[in-house]
Amino acid sequence: MTQSSDKNTRTFSSQVVNGMERAPSRAMLHAVGFTNEDFNKPQVGIASTWSMVTPCNMHINKLADHAAKGVDDANGKAVIFNTITISDGISMGTEGMKYSLVSREVIADSIETVVGCQGFDGIVAIGGCDKNMPGCMIAISRLNRPSIFVYGGTILPGCHNEKKLDVVSVFEAVGARANNKIDDAELAAIEEKAIPGAGSCGGMYTANTMASAIEALGMSLPKSSAQTAISEDKRLDCENAGAAVLELLKKDIKPSDIMTKKAFENAITVVIALGGSTNAVLHILAMANAADVDITLKDFTRIGENVPMVADLKPSGKYQMAELIEIGGIQPLMKILLDNGLLHGDCLTVTGKTLAENLADAEAYPEGQDMIRPLDQPIKKNSHLVILHGNLATQGAVAKITGKEGLCFTGTAKVFDAEEQALQSILKGDIVKGDVIVIRYEGPKGGPGMREMLSPTAAVMGKGLGLDVALITDGRFSGGTHGFVVGHITPEAYVGGALAIIENGDTITIDADSKELKLHLEDSEINHRLEQWQQPAPRYTRGVLAKYAKLVSSASEGAVTDNLD
Repeated sequence: MTQSSDKNTRTFSSQVVNGMERAPSRAMLHAVGFTNEDFNKPQVGIASTWSMVTPCNMHINKLADHAAKGVDDANGKAVIFNTITISDGISMGTEGMKYSLVSREVIADSIETVVGCQGFDGIVAIGGCDKNMPGCMIAISRLNRPSIFVYGGTILPGCHNEKKLDVVSVFEAVGARANNKIDDAELAAIEEKAIPGAGSCGGMYTANTMASAIEALGMSLPKSSAQTAISEDKRLDCENAGAAVLELLKKDIKPSDIMTKKAFENAITVVIALGGSTNAVLHILAMANAADVDITLKDFTRIGENVPMVADLKPSGKYQMAELIEIGGIQPLMKILLDNGLLHGDCLTVTGKTLAENLADAEAYPEGQDMIRPLDQPIKKNSHLVILHGNLATQGAVAKITGKEGLCFTGTAKVFDAEEQALQSILKGDIVKGDVIVIRYEGPKGGPGMREMLSPTAAVMGKGLGLDVALITDGRFSGGTHGFVVGHITPEAYVGGALAIIENGDTITIDADSKELKLHLEDSEINHRLEQWQQPAPRYTRGVLAKYAKLVSSASEGAVTDNLD
């Protein structure tokens, strides 16, 4: 029977296992492998998102074992537990995709539930597919116990006819097949070769974007975001994270000490420089909300005015994350940003050191590489994540405009009340140059679940219309999306946003310079149409999607479910 209690490192586990009255608890823990000595050690929960649902997470059980070894070797007691994952790439374009963003909340709730119930003193959370990461971070913020996030790592590229492939290659091949640019055999070959094994989608899509953001935030060990899934570096990253949590416990460094306003500004800066996913806006807002840090859409605009996009990475660029790893990952880029006054170097990190201290010995990129441009020769001189307002988005919308698409688009609306309708119209050839595809009732409440529009946007690119049409929606975009696209439109159509009253033939302008999303109608006509509009019946009345629709906030607030005031 243990009686000892180290208040610095066993604040929570001591309440579960200390004292005569806790003998039943200890009895159950003996059955899962605890020894008497273990009851005197700080307990660290290893939140594993392992699943055979998706290649992004199929290896994370092994990474969890390595993280547990790091904890145990540092004289802690690791306890591995699981939470869910879903696969965006598999469910994309189907009704099942409505569960994608919902899974972020389920992951956060489940980790909070297990850690809170079991009395773990610290946390190592390991995520692969993109909703895992903000889900883990939301839970870590709520619990506010010494914690580290570990990214499961990026996939290696596939290859066909000496061309590197990833999952987006397959989505775009579907559009190319529909346009008879390739045949069935070519599509099948791309399908079979695009995903060679474990790891998250290979471009600067949402998973790699969020891993980079979390490292810049200070909540992952240095270099954690830029390691392939199956590598010795990733194994060591997990073991080191396990050991590092014990140091955080000894120093009483909590997530609230790290996840400050300046740290979130660092995360936003790195996302912009890398040309990261629009989902980063949604997830950073949600993570900041959980950390009780005031980050809004205005911060993305303010920071974006001074930060150039310099990474030539997919989906809009040439290179994959595995190739960025070969030249040093994001540490050299962060050092460049720091040296030019674009990062806050005094922010504390999970190493117990400041960001500037972590970057002090970061090596420069090799001479001759063209993956990361100099700051004075950027791909775009300011942010590609453009926050738009206007009569179609009075509370904001998020455009992903790298400049390669142009900076302004005016076209004629073709309106669809669901993603599937739009996709079929694109594949059949009904969308032509000058169209603005409008996909509505796909927002957090209206979908519900705010599906990603990778299938229609990839079909547009595959049809060769990437420079000729635009797409706007109250849904989201995959990190793999590129082209002239605007998402996260708020208010969403389901709650009576102006998106709901657009008609075929209306003229719409997207202007990245003026940051405006405009429906070319008089206010009187907009108001008249809104007066005639009736809210559709909810698509779900029971189950998790119905609960989500009732609780979820707008996209402009991060689509969170725990703002219950």
